Amino acid sequence: MAQIHIKLVKSVIDRPERQKRTVKALGLGKMGSTSEKELNPQIAGMVAAVQHLVEVTEL
Repeated sequence: MAQIHIKLVKSVIDRPERQKRTVKALGLGKMGSTSEKELNPQIAGMVAAVQHLVEVTEL
């Protein structure tokens, strides 16, 4: 599977609790924080759920 680089570019303030938990589960905290994950269906679904808050690039 491919690796992806995820960066939090928008704040989670005033977002639903479910989106906040998804961002935290992706390993992101403050704005600008980054995480590298193995792309699998579970991670792809999580990224899709918060696609308006994150920036994703393939490695």
